[in-house]
Amino acid sequence: MNAIELLVADHERVKGILAQLSESTERGVKKRTDLLAKLEMELTLHTKLEEEILYPAFKEAGGKDQAIMYHEAKEEHRTVDSLVLPDLKNTDPATVEFTGRVKVVKELLEHHIEEEEGEMFPQARKLMKKEELEALGEQMEMFKATFMKSLASQ
Repeated sequence: MNAIELLVADHERVKGILAQLSESTERGVKKRTDLLAKLEMELTLHTKLEEEILYPAFKEAGGKDQAIMYHEAKEEHRTVDSLVLPDLKNTDPATVEFTGRVKVVKELLEHHIEEEEGEMFPQARKLMKKEELEALGEQMEMFKATFMKSLASQ
């Protein structure tokens, strides 16, 4: 699987978790807690794959426009990782405040996904050779396997 196909599959998983989370109710505390943990794990891994593997290759292959896109995408990750997700984790899942925060996380992530799939990924396909995207995909799969192994040993 090439890097872009792998990341798009991650996006689908994240969107599925977000859909379940936003459809959950204040009474589903355990379900919400489990889904939030799953979302955090997926986002942590996905962010590392993008920031350590795809984004640098994308920035290097492109010019000024790609450098701007690179920094914007990293800033969106930072916003979710250091502000929005921690707030959500510190919110009681039995409250409507949690429901509201889930909606904001969902909107931010969907916007980010749309930009990547609509702008960055098509540009990456044009700027990078098929073989390069395949090699990046292999790197990502190895990184994922190592990450999951380290999670399992905790």
